[in-house]
Amino acid sequence: MITLTINGKEHQFNDDGDMPLLWALRDILKYTGTKYGCGKGLCGACTVHVDGQPIRSCVMPVSAVANQKITTIEGLSEQGDHPVQQAWQDLNVPQCGYCQSGQIMSAVALLDREPNPNDKDIELAMSGNICRCGTYQRIKEAIHLAADLATEVKGS
Repeated sequence: MITLTINGKEHQFNDDGDMPLLWALRDILKYTGTKYGCGKGLCGACTVHVDGQPIRSCVMPVSAVANQKITTIEGLSEQGDHPVQQAWQDLNVPQCGYCQSGQIMSAVALLDREPNPNDKDIELAMSGNICRCGTYQRIKEAIHLAADLATEVKGS
């Protein structure tokens, strides 16, 4: 039996430990905010955090993340008001929206390690996330806005 701690809640996982985390999240545990994109860890749609680090859940076996803290898009904020989520809404970032949970999770990880990123920091951190609609400029603007919003929240 494998214990998975997802968004602060423990789950017992009895299936194949080689199963990709993405399938355990979506199909078994019903955390459907994390999306399947390429299945090879190349597009970023399946990005979640494991102990605060962004990982591609489509290529990560469940057994490799046992007893670690997993955060999905659903775990950022119960109200959807995390500064990155708020910035995405304020700037109307998504078009189709399919890649956006992975984009948001990568942006959160960036801001956790670099609270005031420059354009180069953003481009490097987000380079592994593909948006087929091409909303890259709005994503960059939203990350800058989220940094400002997070600063305001901390200053309150």
